[in-house]
Amino acid sequence: MSESVFPEGVALVIGGSGGVGRVIATTLAQQGCDVAVTFRSNEAAAQAVVAEIEGMGRRASAHPLSLTDEPSVGACVAAVTERYGRLHTVVHAAGSPIDQPYFSGVTPEQWRGVMDADVNGFFHVAHHALAPLKAGGGGSFVYISSAGLARYPTGDVLSVAPKGAVEALLRAIAKEEGRFGVRANSVALGVIDAGMFHRLVETGELNQAYLDASKRNIALRRFGRAEEVAEAVAFLSSSRASYITGQTLMLDGGYSI
Repeated sequence: MSESVFPEGVALVIGGSGGVGRVIATTLAQQGCDVAVTFRSNEAAAQAVVAEIEGMGRRASAHPLSLTDEPSVGACVAAVTERYGRLHTVVHAAGSPIDQPYFSGVTPEQWRGVMDADVNGFFHVAHHALAPLKAGGGGSFVYISSAGLARYPTGDVLSVAPKGAVEALLRAIAKEEGRFGVRANSVALGVIDAGMFHRLVETGELNQAYLDASKRNIALRRFGRAEEVAEAVAFLSSSRASYITGQTLMLDGGYSI
């Protein structure tokens, strides 16, 4: 893969220390990016990603980050920009296990928690990353979203509703900042056989009946792979997608049809 599809500088992968985020980070490195990854608590996992990327001959670093702590986000973005000179890509792949009550069972505490982590968290990142992206001549936001926005799965309101709000923020960025060369897109995922999905299967929260029923709702009759997500993210981040902005790519095997 030619390095010319990315400019000099760094891709910042929020949540790049594990699961799908890790594969996104290493795929960007394989395609010519230096990569900074963030971690919330598992520094060892983040450093393992750094070592893997450095083994490819690319620069990499790991940075602690709390998305709900706006000064922490600002410090992280500033440190990454200072270290690499230019920030050209921000991938927002942070995620954590979310309860799945019906809307009628959602508590105010649950609602405030996911809105703070997901919506305010993305806003904090975009708020601080926009200036360095523009200063470098433009760049790309790619957000990992949910196919539930197109075909709502019962009990998924705590995951889908915040992502709907973030999608609106992405369109605002695309519309208003495109004149500065800044693009903003999302990749909306169906069931991906990686990371959090593995944990839910291991704990029994997703049983075999659920898995079988889920596959019947997917046109391709299988779950997605982290590598497929990473390739989509790398495409949208690169110059190959230089005329694409404000779009949502459904990566769901046909679930949303």
